[in-house]
Parts: sequence; C-alpha cells; structure tokens
Amino acid sequence: MDLVLTATPPTETPSSIEDIEENFSLLDDWDDRYRYVIELGRKLAPMTEADRGDVNKVQGCTSQVWLAVRTEGSGEAAVLSFSGDSDAHIVRGLVAILLAMVSGRTAKAILAADPIALFERLGLREHLTPQRSNGFRSMVDRIRRDAEAAAR
Repeated sequence: MDLVLTATPPTETPSSIEDIEENFSLLDDWDDRYRYVIELGRKLAPMTEADRGDVNKVQGCTSQVWLAVRTEGSGEAAVLSFSGDSDAHIVRGLVAILLAMVSGRTAKAILAADPIALFERLGLREHLTPQRSNGFRSMVDRIRRDAEAAAR
C-alpha cells in the first residue's frame, strides 16, 4: 500500500498517535518516514508569538523548540493540552509526534506514558543525530515536569 504525502494546511486536525504508528509501519524506507515526520510537523497549528517566548523555550535542544501547556483541573486528573513549534522541519515533526501522544491527556496518563519507547519503536533514534535524540529527551523531560506540576 502506498502512502501519498501532500502538503496540508497547518489547521488540519493533528493525527492520533495510533494513526502515526500505523503509517510508520506502512513506510518501508527511512526517506519516506523522514518525509512523513516533516509532513506531521506541517500539520501543527501555529503557535502565537506570546507562546514563542523564553518561558516556553525548551532547553537542551540544538534547534529552537517551544512547548506551551494549558491545564484544566488539578491533581492527577488535570488535563494538559500542549502546543509546540520548532524552527527546524524535522524537529517540528518530532514535536507533532510527541504532542499526539500526550496532549489532551491527564497528568496521570502523561506520567505513565513512555515517549522514549515510542521514539525507539518508530525507529527514530537510529536515524537521527544524537543531538536530535537528546533534544527529543529534553522535550519529554519538559512535558513530564509540566505533568508533575499539574498533578500536585
């Protein structure tokens, strides 16, 4: 089965993590997967300029990465919704994958999730530079800190 990648407007509904995993399984070579990751990044809704400030900048990333969180409720049942962006196409795609896994979930579910295992299952670690892999870990750490803060 061939997967056709087309440019899509950034307002499109983000893919679910299940859809992303299924699409990765259909793509045989890294070039196709790489293009798919970039395509996922193009689907991210744009962040506001206010959200692209220093307070939301993720430390430990080679590229510039911003993650903003909105929290509804409190404790482990608090629901966290994230938005994100990067100045690098591939990293923006990694942000999209990560947000598909955690955004709109409870603090408890986010803390129980294992984005690093997903990163490895998708074969991303073996095909990206160590700096990109470390940047992904920095994004995961930031999201975990946000979930821990909301869970208190």
